[in-house]
Amino acid sequence: MCEKARLEKMTNISPETRIMMMRGEDGRQGYRRQILAALAVSLGPFAAGLSKGYMSPAIASMQESKHDWSFTVSDQQASWIASLSLLGALIGGILGGLAMRLGRRTILLVCALPYTLAWLATALSTSVDMISVTSFCGGMLVCCITMITQVYVTEIAVPEIRGCLSSVLKILSQIGILISFSLGAYLNWHQLALVVAAAPVLLFLALLFIPETPSSLLLRGKEEEAADSLQWLRGPDADIRQELATIRTNILASKHYNEGQTGKLKALLSKRLTRPVLITCGLMFFQRFTGAHVFNFYAVPMFKKTFRMMNPHGGAIATSVVQLLASCLSGMLIDHVGRLPLLMISGVMMSIALAGFGSYAYYEDVFRNSTDLTQVEPGSYDWIPLLCVLTFTIAFSLGISPISSLLIGELFPLEYRSTGSALATSFSHLCGFVNVKTAADFQDHIGLYGLFWLYAGISVLCLLFVVLFVPETKGREIDEMDPKYVESLCINR
Repeated sequence: MCEKARLEKMTNISPETRIMMMRGEDGRQGYRRQILAALAVSLGPFAAGLSKGYMSPAIASMQESKHDWSFTVSDQQASWIASLSLLGALIGGILGGLAMRLGRRTILLVCALPYTLAWLATALSTSVDMISVTSFCGGMLVCCITMITQVYVTEIAVPEIRGCLSSVLKILSQIGILISFSLGAYLNWHQLALVVAAAPVLLFLALLFIPETPSSLLLRGKEEEAADSLQWLRGPDADIRQELATIRTNILASKHYNEGQTGKLKALLSKRLTRPVLITCGLMFFQRFTGAHVFNFYAVPMFKKTFRMMNPHGGAIATSVVQLLASCLSGMLIDHVGRLPLLMISGVMMSIALAGFGSYAYYEDVFRNSTDLTQVEPGSYDWIPLLCVLTFTIAFSLGISPISSLLIGELFPLEYRSTGSALATSFSHLCGFVNVKTAADFQDHIGLYGLFWLYAGISVLCLLFVVLFVPETKGREIDEMDPKYVESLCINR
């Protein structure tokens, strides 16, 4: 009787609740497997963080006159070296989106070792042209890696920990930036490039021990491998039958829905693709044009212009430490507080911090340089620009930085995830390239203060965009794991 009552109760509950129950009492072990897989692929963002943090100390090292390098680097050449990695990433986003259909883990394995070779070539460079080429190639490869790791984590994780695991990618990236900034104070650009070259090797080795995502395998018709992958991720004792059946049914329904669309143009104009593209591209625009990349690529040179006594390398390291701590805090909050509250807090804090930094730069440029400074203690105001940068860093790392990447995986349906990820990521790096390349030109025309007041205005627009257009995705299943997905297709039809 008890067993019969239990079965009757099971038939009366909703499909999503049944999946939650079948994930089972052994859920903690399943979480552990998902965490291990996320940590393995997060070595990709770690390598990306090392490369992102490389530029600032490396450019400063290349421009130091005390070293007898075989070539010299002007400010314009430095801007090209920094921005070409982002131009390469624009191409990498397109290629990665196309290649992703062959498997998430497969493409990560293919990209890892060539990325190491690109950094070895950087370390052995003997001219600005050679560094520019390796910067472009490295940017192309690292974009594929970072884009696909985000999709991988989104597809393997249950909703309860998806946001947290996504933040792990950002945390490892920040650790990479911190290591590069710290070592850059002691190593020259040749030596630092060799350090960066080691990270993709670790990624390649870690990928050998984790499975492909179940969604990717089912999309390519490999049902047995998909079942094995899902079983490994959820734990050996977890009942995966309902979840696997849901993913399979939703993928088949998605294919049938797309086949019913008359022509590729209509499919591409479907609101199931256009709405996520507009939201994610909008967030990527604001992420790139609020000055974060300028801080990352030009932190040391910028602090040299605003600090009077404080060590610019020390300021860059302090910024990176705070960025890491803020990313950890975001990881703890994102699945409890939600995406939208963090995005709104991020927008408000960034606007205030950028306006403050611009105002201090204006004070430095207009007032202090035209008055008698003998009564002012040298370096007494260095804490003001540092505080503004640290506040901006906290706000950026708490909200828009991790969440804009997370939403790429969460908002796109499976059948459009490769295309959508490629579009959003390529657009992001196009914006990054334009921002980094033109920052020096804007600074020449409107001053450092004008540049950061412009960024502050863009941050205000970012806040409005979030409030008006960005949906909350906290606790929501991705499409192929949602038991109500087929119903939503029927409504959209």
